[in-house]
Amino acid sequence: MRRKKQVYPPAKTATKGQAAPLPGAFDPRNPPGRTVTINLAAGAGRAIRVGDKVRISTGLFAGEAAVVESEASGVIPSVMVRTEGGRTRRARSIDLEPISGDAAPPPPSPSGTSPEA
Repeated sequence: MRRKKQVYPPAKTATKGQAAPLPGAFDPRNPPGRTVTINLAAGAGRAIRVGDKVRISTGLFAGEAAVVESEASGVIPSVMVRTEGGRTRRARSIDLEPISGDAAPPPPSPSGTSPEA
């Protein structure tokens, strides 16, 4: 006598889902106002190069001037800086602000008043 073939119930995932909505049509999986865009030009950031003088804005050496020794690109660009105290640190390039070497501070006014008045 032959054995009867075993019959299994259909899988719950076997049912076909809804068709993909047309572009621009309302999609319940992505309601309006929840769309995110990524600015790819933001990766350029500030033009910080090796050898530039920068000021560290956050962290242990916040406010201290430093020189960029190397840079590493990636999702979060970072640079290796050497502070004026001689210590090195890897910092995010967004946390650094360039110090322009040719910009001298304005001379103090002789009358002691501000030039805006």
